[in-house]
Amino acid sequence: MNRMLKTTAVAATFCAVAGAGIVGYGETTAQAAQAQTPTQSQAQAQTQSASSTAARHGHGHGHGDAFSGTKKIRVGGYSVNVSCSGRSAARKPVVVLMAGGGDGLDTMAGLQKTLSKKARVCSYDRLGEGESDQPNGTQTIDDSSRILTGVLDRVTDDRPVVLAGHSLGGLIAARYAPDHRDRVEGLVLMDATIPALTAGVSKAIPDSATGMAAELRDQTIAVNEGQNPEKFIIADAKVRSAGNIPVQIIRHESQYAEVPDYGPALEEMWAEGQEQWRALSGRSRISVAAGSGHYIHVDRPDIAVKAIQRVTAQATAHS
Repeated sequence: MNRMLKTTAVAATFCAVAGAGIVGYGETTAQAAQAQTPTQSQAQAQTQSASSTAARHGHGHGHGDAFSGTKKIRVGGYSVNVSCSGRSAARKPVVVLMAGGGDGLDTMAGLQKTLSKKARVCSYDRLGEGESDQPNGTQTIDDSSRILTGVLDRVTDDRPVVLAGHSLGGLIAARYAPDHRDRVEGLVLMDATIPALTAGVSKAIPDSATGMAAELRDQTIAVNEGQNPEKFIIADAKVRSAGNIPVQIIRHESQYAEVPDYGPALEEMWAEGQEQWRALSGRSRISVAAGSGHYIHVDRPDIAVKAIQRVTAQATAHS
């Protein structure tokens, strides 16, 4: 692989860690996931096959839509692609899976299929991703949170939720939970984008860096400024408490081998950022997914499933 191609591939991989995308990123970073998870059409078939076991009841505010399968709903004037499957049990939170930047809900299909055997599970394409509409302009965390609230209003039937997010999806979940304590009863962060990535990567790869490392830093910062499919600004911010809810933080074992000069500094940056997420709750736990790169739910789906099931059980017992 020549240097330019190698730079592009590594930058794309790092921008997956950044939680967003650059030109070609959607194809590059998702290749590993697509090799081991179903396509979107397969995801639809999987969720639709669960329709016979789905609970269909309406209570609470009357705006819940306990469907099974994949459909588009209207949220804030946008069409949002949503997939739900599994049975909704009394007092048990609905699990909502949130994909990383540049990825659609299809990358969560394998995880959703397994989890929905014991719980109601939903996933959705954020604006600019998958089959959902494009955003009208730049998005902030407030914009993304409004879309998430609209999705939850439609699919949870007023039940509490456990948010399980990968990469950018994890960051959005972690930023959302503190302002929605009445709704979010648990979090699972799968190599979530760290709280201060722009500052972190600027420190790990200094201005004196050249070649692939410099390109990696500059592209990551550009992505964080909104040059990604969601036009989402990934802003550095402190971690706020989400209350005394169960939180499981899982980080990758190895990710930066292709950046030998700065790999150790990047790994240290990432590990420190994952530790910062522990401030979400006094019940936060952190672990390393052995043998996993950034796509933990693809490389080690067993770890992801157990973590989500554990947090869901803890949230159910506490409710």
